[in-house]
Amino acid sequence: MKSAARFPAVVTKRYCCLFQIGLFTCLWAAIASAVLPTASFAQERESASTSQIPDIETLSRPNVDKNEFLLRIVHLTGDQLAKLAEEWLALTQQRTREVARINIELSKAPPEQAQTFQEQMHEALSERNLQFRKLGLIVKEWEAKGGKPEDTARYEKYAAAVLHSEFEVTDLDALVSYIQKWLVSPEGGLRLASSVASALLWLALLWAMASVMTYALRRRLKHERRVSSLLRSFLSHMAFWVFLLLGGLFLLSLHGVDLTPLLAALGGASFIAAFALQDTLGNLASGLMIMIYRPFDEGDYVDVGGTAGTVKSVSVVATTVATPDNQIIVIPNKNVWGSTITNVTASAIRRVDLVFGIGYDDSIEDALRKIEDVLSSHPLILKTPEPIIRVGELADSSVNIICRPWVNTPDYWTVYWELTRNIKEAFDEAGISIAYPQLDVHVKVEPGALPQT
Repeated sequence: MKSAARFPAVVTKRYCCLFQIGLFTCLWAAIASAVLPTASFAQERESASTSQIPDIETLSRPNVDKNEFLLRIVHLTGDQLAKLAEEWLALTQQRTREVARINIELSKAPPEQAQTFQEQMHEALSERNLQFRKLGLIVKEWEAKGGKPEDTARYEKYAAAVLHSEFEVTDLDALVSYIQKWLVSPEGGLRLASSVASALLWLALLWAMASVMTYALRRRLKHERRVSSLLRSFLSHMAFWVFLLLGGLFLLSLHGVDLTPLLAALGGASFIAAFALQDTLGNLASGLMIMIYRPFDEGDYVDVGGTAGTVKSVSVVATTVATPDNQIIVIPNKNVWGSTITNVTASAIRRVDLVFGIGYDDSIEDALRKIEDVLSSHPLILKTPEPIIRVGELADSSVNIICRPWVNTPDYWTVYWELTRNIKEAFDEAGISIAYPQLDVHVKVEPGALPQT
């Protein structure tokens, strides 16, 4: 019957796991479908390369659509792309001369004709900048097919120099007008806004997926008794940020971003940070050792290097402890792991150690019996292990009786304080004195030392 009762629970658990796997599969499928246009676009380019492709002169037309342009250059060799880059450089030079001519006429035109020349300037700049972008596509494709950096760099330098010089000499009103129209153009501000919105949407999707995965991981680790709450919290947070990082790199690679320089920069930065953050890395390593070996957990009462209190949290670099008077102390993890750690609440039960001193004139048997009566009547004292009541020491001023009952760890202080009071009251009722330090003085008097009366 027990196995039969457990069968539905096992099946339910398995179906929950399958549901989680299916959920993540669907989410990643959504990502793949969203980036599918990139893949289909590559297929179109491949199919287009096998169809009838016009000659290079057709590609030199400035009015060729950007997508059509990419489809038509995909099959070209490096040498053909080099020739095409030269022709497009000549087109950009021609258009740049046109922009310069309009700029000169604008500087000399009367105010009533300025609006006309500004519109001409906007149209010329838009067409020329579009040519620059297509020239950049050619250069990028050329580099992918073996173009040397020293051959392709001059095109980028030319475009940058032209834009910088035009910005310095172009009429301010014309620039303002161009920027205003650029903001509402499909190839300008609207395109930029669409890119920003798309990036934010991707980031929100990655964030949601990372949150769902972290939640599932946290629930999974919750049932692992060997994993402490500190380690569960650390693993869930690490999984969240690692998922975001890997997901971001994956999306960048799908959109054609070369990750090699980024990864190289990250590698160099991590090498430098290792030297600059030696102490922090030491705390990090110690924090991981604490989480793995679990000398304590959140809520435990510990004594670490002379600092006693309740563990509130453990991060990768520091441990936060609250003292009994509610002081918050932050201890670096390397100091925690490098010192003696006393976990007071690690065990389920704890022994209460008490010592009662009675006078030498009092009855030991009566005192032992009164202590036994108090212990047997207290509801929080455990029967197993049995309490220990013994005469421990014949001190200078008292007969010391040790009292060592066992209690559940959370009841320690309650029992400690109540036993101290109850045994004192029991001794008072029985006439048993609580000894205090005494000193007997013996005076020896010589014959004839005292005056005669």
